[in-house]
Amino acid sequence: MSDPVLETLLLPLANGTLDVPAAPARTLFLRARAGRDLALFDRDRLDLVQSFAPDRDALAASGYTAAPEVPGEGHELALILAPRQKQEARALIAQAFMRVRPGGRVIISAANAEGGKAFETDLAEIAGGLEGNQSKAKCRVAWALRDDARLNRALLDEWAAGDAPRPILDGRFVSRPGLFAWDHVDGATDLLLRTLPATLSGIGADLGAGFGVLSAGLLARCPRVAALDLYEAEKRALDLARDNLAEATAPRRLQFFWADVTKGLGRAYDFIAMNPPFHQATKADRTDVGQAFIRAAAKGLKPGGSLWMVANRHLPYEAVLNELFAEMAIVADEAGYKVIHARKGRGK
Repeated sequence: MSDPVLETLLLPLANGTLDVPAAPARTLFLRARAGRDLALFDRDRLDLVQSFAPDRDALAASGYTAAPEVPGEGHELALILAPRQKQEARALIAQAFMRVRPGGRVIISAANAEGGKAFETDLAEIAGGLEGNQSKAKCRVAWALRDDARLNRALLDEWAAGDAPRPILDGRFVSRPGLFAWDHVDGATDLLLRTLPATLSGIGADLGAGFGVLSAGLLARCPRVAALDLYEAEKRALDLARDNLAEATAPRRLQFFWADVTKGLGRAYDFIAMNPPFHQATKADRTDVGQAFIRAAAKGLKPGGSLWMVANRHLPYEAVLNELFAEMAIVADEAGYKVIHARKGRGK
């Protein structure tokens, strides 16, 4: 698939405006994604950082290894694919400047519609000026040198701490900027929690568990649940979910999986609850993501098992649900959201 933001990020290196660092210098790539232009670099001198499982898996399929945390320092070059959330993106910019050596370079790219101009301004502000910029395919790339005489260290410290975990919801949870609904319970999850039957029992799964809000509410509401597996693609969220549920679940068994659920689940379940994502790298609605979650749930349920899911009212999931499940019904419809209960056939 085409990845215009990645192609734009690497544009100044691909077209010769900037030189690819020569051995033995290392390059750091934050929020790394797979793409053919990674061949510009010696993979043995490329440190890839990615905490989102589908992108981690795509890199692995291309022969690259990505870590969820930033390794080491002293890099010659740092590349950033900017996320949408401002505090998270600024934290990555700060990390990049802390990891490159003095005289090293930081390059950032984003789609124009996803804050490209704003992140270019941020880069100039923290670095004390840009070295250059280019644009392509409605995306922007900008770069700056780490010049310690011009580096804004007050911003560096402020932005580095900007996406740190912090208590939310009167201290019940710990979350951080950049995660879905990071500082509140979103309306869809709230509706699902109010709709779930307290009689749910057995072994269940929460697909796309985030930092643990749905799982925590489900366990509180449904005392007959014996075990719950949390699947989450974003490790920054899953690590917090593990902490958020540490004291509230005994004696029930919990497992946590940093995984792309669309590739399959670890065992068969009596029930599955989920608020599937409907966009990934951009703000555009993507029904394919939710449909893939539904297919994974159908495969992962025991015969007769039930799916409880919530979605934006306008998303067309009913056809795939009717295809895969013996029964399907919308059991709640409120404030633009719908809760769907589906039951897997006994013979499947």
